[in-house]
Amino acid sequence: MAGHSKWANIKHRKGAQDAKRGKVFTKLIKEITVAAKIGGGDLESNPRLRLAVDKGKQANMPKDNIDRAIKKGTGDLDGVTYEEGTFEGYGPGGAAILVEFMTDNRTRTVADVRHIFSKNNCNLGKDGSVAFIFERKGLISFPTDCDFDSIFEAALEAGAEDVKDEGDAYEVFTEPGDYIEVRDALVAAGLKPQTAEVSMIPSNSVDLEGKQAEQMLKLMDMLEDNDDVQNVYANFDISEEEISRIMG
Repeated sequence: MAGHSKWANIKHRKGAQDAKRGKVFTKLIKEITVAAKIGGGDLESNPRLRLAVDKGKQANMPKDNIDRAIKKGTGDLDGVTYEEGTFEGYGPGGAAILVEFMTDNRTRTVADVRHIFSKNNCNLGKDGSVAFIFERKGLISFPTDCDFDSIFEAALEAGAEDVKDEGDAYEVFTEPGDYIEVRDALVAAGLKPQTAEVSMIPSNSVDLEGKQAEQMLKLMDMLEDNDDVQNVYANFDISEEEISRIMG
């Protein structure tokens, strides 16, 4: 499961820089709009919308933006119609990559994502080629200067599924439906998460170093930077020393 941890923590380190790109709100608005369109505008009866709005609040999105996105989804305001789906592919060293997209032009998105993979000497795969490696889970990560025993006790008491020491982070895993409750309980216990989200967690990982590690992070960055890409998941593992070297 370290592959996801690595990318989540790398993004966390780069957070200030990424926020300047102005893409965060755009992607969150898409997710809120689609969630409201599929399941309605009531947060209590629409778990996907509740998660999307929660993510928007974590990113400090203004309430007006959230409300407008919901209204566009429910049809109370005019909005764009988005199609969603996934791409599956292989990165450096055979690492599995799962890309979730939302787009108003599928042809454009397919061409863009295919180009990004090709430019990094990587390949898109067939549907089902890597998806089986990933499972949707709530993931709440803490830096290792926190007290592991406190996290472990509070997490299990709140209904977490598992707690692991991954070496560079302490990670709490939950069922998707329990994620918000467990995260809020941990925060209430005085514990401050480093990252917290519902994610796709890989069941195995591929170790990368040197040129392959550099290429992997470049590929992930390019995919994340695409306007139609909502989320990117991969099962790579890169050592802390390599990450520090690559990031300078």
